[in-house]
Amino acid sequence: MGNWSEFEAYDAMGLAELVRNGDLTAMELLESALARVTARNPELNAVVLPMYDEAHRRIQAGLPDGPLRGVPFLLKDLGLCYKGFPTSFGSRLFADFVPDYDSTLVERYRNAGLVMFGKTNTPEFGLTVTTEPSLYGPCHNPWDLSRSTGGSSGGAAAAVASGIVPVAHASDGGGSIRIPAACCGLFGLKPTRGRIPAGPPQGEGWNGMSTDHVISRSVRDSAIFLDISSGPALGDPYSAPAVQGPFLSEVAKAPGSLRIAMTVTSLNGIKADPECIAAVEDAARLCESLGHKVSEAAPEIDGERYQDAASAIMNANTAAAVDARLKELGRELAEEDLEYITQRAAGSGAKSSASGLIQAIQFIHQTGRQVARFFQSYDILLSPVLLKPPVPLGYLDTRNHDVRGYLTRLLSYFGFTGLFNGTGQPSMSVPLFWSKENLPIGTLFSARFGEEALLFRLAGQLEQARPWWNRRPPMAGTAV
Repeated sequence: MGNWSEFEAYDAMGLAELVRNGDLTAMELLESALARVTARNPELNAVVLPMYDEAHRRIQAGLPDGPLRGVPFLLKDLGLCYKGFPTSFGSRLFADFVPDYDSTLVERYRNAGLVMFGKTNTPEFGLTVTTEPSLYGPCHNPWDLSRSTGGSSGGAAAAVASGIVPVAHASDGGGSIRIPAACCGLFGLKPTRGRIPAGPPQGEGWNGMSTDHVISRSVRDSAIFLDISSGPALGDPYSAPAVQGPFLSEVAKAPGSLRIAMTVTSLNGIKADPECIAAVEDAARLCESLGHKVSEAAPEIDGERYQDAASAIMNANTAAAVDARLKELGRELAEEDLEYITQRAAGSGAKSSASGLIQAIQFIHQTGRQVARFFQSYDILLSPVLLKPPVPLGYLDTRNHDVRGYLTRLLSYFGFTGLFNGTGQPSMSVPLFWSKENLPIGTLFSARFGEEALLFRLAGQLEQARPWWNRRPPMAGTAV
């Protein structure tokens, strides 16, 4: 058996092949991952809920002979339920919530042979773009421990970037896969709405804006995870368009000459940092060198009204989650249950009317039709992921009672990813650029509804043209 650095040289598919060939065992892989948690997590605070005994038990009982048998894997502590273990949603209100069922996606991960051994840090209810919950404390970026990992899948991104695991579960309701991937130098794809089931307790997340998937180092890992997890479950209210073949097979295919629109204008009209603009311009030149046609263009939408509508939907869903939990507990809300920004979001959602929520959903869908028309002329929209490089921890403080100040800082950072949650289109952050301070700056590529295959082809081409695996943060070099 090799040492820790040899294990980290493999992505999930590579590790699965080693197990399949008998070069090592699932137990050896798990022990190696646990050693990296012990060595690196005290500084990162990425893994917040250990499930080590459960992982050992699953291996000893015999793993299913799936395509990822024996690969150690982490779940985000938001949304997904693993029977008998807490799902806190990053909130003190849910800290002792222990589900008595497995989420559909957890069942699919288990059937693929994955060894789930813990849960990762996330902000409260996934409501912000940094990972600094009161419940577990801040998650630190492996590239610079004073910086944010992004959110809400910040713990997942820190675990992958630091080499604890090659891929980890994540979810995205406004950018929560793509933003942490951008902040931590990783690949993060948000699938098409309805591609991955949200059951069994719900048919969709945030009225269709939220979906699950993973953050990974390699493009092919993201593709095979979409293969093992996608497809409707019994009783789902809707599903994404059918695919022609495995997503994994698309990664090595040439994308052809694509019509790429480029924009650096955010939904809220705030100008991006020069280094974020430089990242997009650099990606545009790379795409042109690969034979694609790039021109400046963007959908014409009412960005401010769109963001108001998306916020109304998130607030209403937050209020519903809080109300259901309090009814389950049989008590009123206590001040210490929620962070201040979450309290305000839930309060706003509770005060909103049913007709107001319907109007917000209708406007989101109307915007989706406008954007779909734009994509009749273009195959891809290229933009920044964020308006700034990774910000310092504390920049977005959800405990601060200065709500106006918090929102001003949020809007100065977040502005591109949320559109494709509302439209349901697939969208990916690709790590092609690093700042002068050696911080990752992701670049956003978004495609038509249902066209993850096209994104995987383009991502595979970009990965070949400018490999990012040789860019590893200092934390990944911490020996065990």
